[in-house]
Amino acid sequence: MLKYLAFGLNRLIIMNTSLIKTRNRMYIPLTRIQKLIGKRMLASKLSKPCCYMETKVDVTELMAIRPKLRKSLGVKITTNTFYIHALAVAVQKYPLMAGRMCGENIEIAAHVNVGFAVNAPQGLVVPVIKDAGAKTLPQIALEEKSLTDKARDNQLTIEDIEGETVALSNLGVYGIDSFFGIVPPPASTILSVGNIIKTVVPVDGRVSVRKMVSLSLSVDTKEITDIYAAQFLHFIKDLLQNPERLE
Repeated sequence: MLKYLAFGLNRLIIMNTSLIKTRNRMYIPLTRIQKLIGKRMLASKLSKPCCYMETKVDVTELMAIRPKLRKSLGVKITTNTFYIHALAVAVQKYPLMAGRMCGENIEIAAHVNVGFAVNAPQGLVVPVIKDAGAKTLPQIALEEKSLTDKARDNQLTIEDIEGETVALSNLGVYGIDSFFGIVPPPASTILSVGNIIKTVVPVDGRVSVRKMVSLSLSVDTKEITDIYAAQFLHFIKDLLQNPERLE
């Protein structure tokens, strides 16, 4: 236990650069970005009455075509690339998902700007792919890699993190099956993605092992009804289960 605690504190010292000790307690000061995230998330929870929903998606075909696309397009296509692209395409069909309250009106975003969470050394950051609805899968893949690399090198600019109109968070890489993200203050919608799990499911009357993933949606009900959000999530599911529509 002591070894584990020491390891954990060492990691925290690296992240926060300082550890305050008193006679009976230890304190870890919040970084500037931790303070900012905390304020924004608290503001969101207090001001956004959200509804939540989840669906399971069969991504067996999507995972199968990734190597083929990498070879034919000459670009590494991650699962996150598909999620970002599907989210952007779906928002174009359901524009209220990128709306926000402006007085007594709902302001519809002129562009679909997808913010995606990246765990960087300095903390959680959310770079934004601008006008993602107008970009192809390879274009999104290249921009996603560029922004992710900049985030991990602490090289993101203000322009790289501004303008988010819809959000994506993917914790599947950490083995999390499903979760509900907090809608960031600039947006009204966040899509949360879990781990891809091999699952035994019935297919055409037979038992089959398929690759399944949980998609969870959190939406601000001031702008978006639960029925509208459900249709939006179903449309994303349909896109991911028919990945040829995203190529």
